Amino acid sequence: MLLHAFPLSSAMWLAQREVLSKVCRVVTPDLRGFGGSRLGDDEPSLDLMADDVVRLLDEEGIDRAVVGGLSMGGYVTMALCRRHPDRVLGVILADTKASPDPPAARENRERIAQAVLAEGSEVLVGEVLPALIGPTTKERRAMVFGRVKGLVQSAPPGAVAWAQRAMAARPDSFGTLSELKVPLLIVVGEEDELSPPADAEAMARAAPEGRLEVIPKAGHLSAVEQPEAFNAAVTEFLRTELGGAARSPG
Repeated sequence: MLLHAFPLSSAMWLAQREVLSKVCRVVTPDLRGFGGSRLGDDEPSLDLMADDVVRLLDEEGIDRAVVGGLSMGGYVTMALCRRHPDRVLGVILADTKASPDPPAARENRERIAQAVLAEGSEVLVGEVLPALIGPTTKERRAMVFGRVKGLVQSAPPGAVAWAQRAMAARPDSFGTLSELKVPLLIVVGEEDELSPPADAEAMARAAPEGRLEVIPKAGHLSAVEQPEAFNAAVTEFLRTELGGAARSPG
């Protein structure tokens, strides 16, 4: 189960669906309000997004899953670990952080939420897109940058504002990581400025079974910018830590 970044959709996982489906079943939902999913009228909450994911597991007949998320998807994954630890077989946290937003970051999220509701998602192209992609991708992989830009531009304003407010209210998750009873893989792009390697290292230290993989020449969207390296890290994690999970494609 792979949970996408803000403000993208499950479309970001195209390369993972193509490759990882050869070794395991891959489910890539659209989080609440993004892609093809409905936003609803609930107050913003990462817990609600985590509960949505568990409902999908129920619908798919999946008792326990390796749950992974990148950026916002990582926050949802940690909320799921808190609320539904019995549903988690293993955890993958990519380009995310366990610390809560400091006040300035919360205020900036609210500013962007209001701007998007007033002016539309094009605001994200100037405000959010530049930090999502690392310099190597910007310089050498124009098609990847263009694809991410298209996903950002298509983000629904209501979902963007809702998700910003949900992320701003998230708690400290280091305690959640310290209580994990399952293997954890932490992935980070070496050029990630939003959730830099230092944040990834702190998460790895907090977890009993945390292992860290740094993806060269990748920024915040490591799975999109360097999919081959990202997929290799996940495949190795499934093989060595969760052998059974890597032997049942379907």
